[in-house]
Amino acid sequence: MKNVVSRERRMAAATCKKMRTLRSITNSHADSKTSIILDATKYIDELKHRVERINQEIAMAQNSTCQKSCPVQLRVEAQDKGFLIKVFSERCCGGLLVFLLEAFEELGLDILQARVSCSEGFLFEAVGVKDDQGSSECLNVQDIKRGVWKAIQNWSNQVKERA
Repeated sequence: MKNVVSRERRMAAATCKKMRTLRSITNSHADSKTSIILDATKYIDELKHRVERINQEIAMAQNSTCQKSCPVQLRVEAQDKGFLIKVFSERCCGGLLVFLLEAFEELGLDILQARVSCSEGFLFEAVGVKDDQGSSECLNVQDIKRGVWKAIQNWSNQVKERA
């Protein structure tokens, strides 16, 4: 009986301590456990909304920065025997094709199939595979994205220098 009572006291003391901690974290002025927990729930919801708002602001800032500096969209997908690379822009991108082909060469990619359109914008779709004479290193989607983005940025910088 004595062990049960002391265990219950320890549990009650631990609960009381946790409630005090929760109350101080959430800046609650409540006295009852229920009210403290309700205040904590409201506090957590408020934090979730803040995080969502901050994430939206970050996304908007990144999108506006990207659209101002580099209006080009890139998508790379792994396929059975290579990669599908798509580069798109709503405006003409004179000279970008040369930079993209140089990036393929630097990455050691051979183009199996490609489609390019420069009417009403710019569209480049290509299936690239690792060339047989290249190094033994394996490429992944992130490697391809980095290499192609580097080419796009180099092209963009050259366009800015001319302006």
